[in-house]
Amino acid sequence: MIGLSMITMDTTDPRTLAGWWAGRLGGEIVHEADGWFCIVRAPQLPAALGFQRVDDPGAGKNRLHLDFDIDSSVDRASLVDEWVEAGATHLGRRGEAGLAWDTFSDPDGNEFCIGDPH
Repeated sequence: MIGLSMITMDTTDPRTLAGWWAGRLGGEIVHEADGWFCIVRAPQLPAALGFQRVDDPGAGKNRLHLDFDIDSSVDRASLVDEWVEAGATHLGRRGEAGLAWDTFSDPDGNEFCIGDPH
């Protein structure tokens, strides 16, 4: 049997991107390997986030992305403003059949969504 323990993103600057995600998610960098790999753990995440240095992280849309749930008490417009102010790019609001989400990219261009609970 196997279990999901970490989701890893390619980046040219693991420490900076790991610090950004740790700050956004209320987590911390729990491991750093000479600037080439960092691990972030956050209380609400079921798996760690890994950040590995690569020379060319690739271009284009992610084939895999993170989805985060928003609490129903959170004002969506304020959440978008907060993430953008912190360095994310808001790529738009989407939705269908009673499910809505906002798509963003982090400072390295990795796309992720924050939306209604699944």
